[in-house]
Amino acid sequence: MQIAEPPDNETERLRALAELDILDTLPEQAYDDITLLASQICETPIALMTLVDEGRQWFKSKVGTDLEGSPRDISFCSHAILQPDELLLVPDTAADERFVDNPLATDAGVRFYAGVPLTTARGHALGTLCVIHDEPHQLTADQQQALWALSRQVIAQLELRRSVAALEAAA
Repeated sequence: MQIAEPPDNETERLRALAELDILDTLPEQAYDDITLLASQICETPIALMTLVDEGRQWFKSKVGTDLEGSPRDISFCSHAILQPDELLLVPDTAADERFVDNPLATDAGVRFYAGVPLTTARGHALGTLCVIHDEPHQLTADQQQALWALSRQVIAQLELRRSVAALEAAA
């Protein structure tokens, strides 16, 4: 199993994530709607909005699982955030040397993963919007474009959250 190294901008990335004050918050309909759409559009049983902090990936929103997160060192999303402008697509984890012996693949049954980094305007990949299947799977070009569009909506929601918090603090 390959463990992803932290991004070069890890300190700034973690600061940007902390400034959102979103970790360990309750579910929110806006994010849940987006993950539901991601699951349906991509025809996968699982969709997640993940945020990657120092030691874990935490699921702010989820469809198809009761898990709250997983350790960062085994997370697929920690690989995805290394390329903030690219979709990480793993059609079959059993055929990918990075993930073939990953506990999420061997014990939790993850066979397909596609994750779009949730990248801020300043270039900080905070986590991903990802879809997962328990069978090998592919995404069409249209599904990939839709996943990107939905990830931009997540970022818009995060920015709105930041703006509302700033206005409340100023009031």
